[in-house]
Amino acid sequence: MASIGWPATRDGIMEEPAWRAGLALLGQHRLAFDLMVFPRQLAGAARLAAAFPDQQFVLNHCGSPIDRDADGMQRWRDGLRLLSQCDNVAIKISDLVAYDHDWTLDSLKPVVLHCIDCFGTGRAMFGSDFPVAGLHASFDDIYDGFKTITADFSADEQTALFFGNARRIYRLDDVSSARLLPA
Repeated sequence: MASIGWPATRDGIMEEPAWRAGLALLGQHRLAFDLMVFPRQLAGAARLAAAFPDQQFVLNHCGSPIDRDADGMQRWRDGLRLLSQCDNVAIKISDLVAYDHDWTLDSLKPVVLHCIDCFGTGRAMFGSDFPVAGLHASFDDIYDGFKTITADFSADEQTALFFGNARRIYRLDDVSSARLLPA
């Protein structure tokens, strides 16, 4: 197993001592923690990441930009910028179509580029969230969109976004060479 994740289904869960004690156990196994939060919870996620500086966090689904009006998107942009200041947090650019059902490449592009602007090409990665994302787009549409949006990025940056960062952050080389099941 390369990561553990949990949606922050209620506000305040990231502050609970028992929850934090469980999170602290991941460090013993060098596992990444996939964090799914909403924009109103991004500041709490930043406090959590600061309290666990040796824990690798991966923010799922771009921090869930669900409120698509101007104020909601500004809250999301501000929260993402705050969380990105924590060097132990990476971002998974995934399932954008869940928050933008009438999506176009032009509507997705500013979200993708803001994620990359905040986290850089060294801490961002693309993900599909299939099969769930298939409710709103095809796999090919999603990845062709990512390719189009990053067409002007260098080959090294594209490799990092599409493959290299996930391989490094989730320690896929370590996992593939380890025995995952007892003998």
